[in-house]
Amino acid sequence: MTQSKDKDGVITIKKYANRRLYNTDASTYVTLEDLATMVKDGTDFVVKDAKTGDDITRSVLTQIIFEEESKGQNLLPINFLRQLIGFYGNSMQAVVPSYLEFSLDSFTKEQEKFQQQMSETFGTTPFQAVEEQARQNMTMFQESMKMFNPFAAAAQQNAQAPSTGATETPAPENSDELKTLRDQLSAMQAQINALATGKK
Repeated sequence: MTQSKDKDGVITIKKYANRRLYNTDASTYVTLEDLATMVKDGTDFVVKDAKTGDDITRSVLTQIIFEEESKGQNLLPINFLRQLIGFYGNSMQAVVPSYLEFSLDSFTKEQEKFQQQMSETFGTTPFQAVEEQARQNMTMFQESMKMFNPFAAAAQQNAQAPSTGATETPAPENSDELKTLRDQLSAMQAQINALATGKK
């Protein structure tokens, strides 16, 4: 009878010539999708060629990544893939695997803590938190622009101020140059307002 797990509790998956995969622990054939689920569940396994006994885990895991990417689950940026390919045969090739493993391991350990911190800070998901931060940045930008557009700021204050019934002193007539500047600033303010509200 085939030993299903080694001494470290790692499940052995056998790959046959017909490309079928056999889980010796569950005594059943499995697919690449099943192996992907095992990886996500934290189940450790090793894939061996049923005929030679060679460890082919790396190539099978690479197949899983290819299948996920072909489904539209685009996790690997094109630029990253180009850079990764460029390291093959490079003098830094021996260092890259350790660096990538260390980086992903650190990211995985920090992932849960990061999500918890984001939830406690913003009370929402990381993506929503980024959106909220973007809105806050736009508000700050608008406030800063008011310093350069006193006409719009004054108009907003007049609109918000209660009417006292008193007749306001008419503004002095502006020169053509000042009028042009005011029109340009007003147009810029309108564009900023459109960006803030999501209008095109």
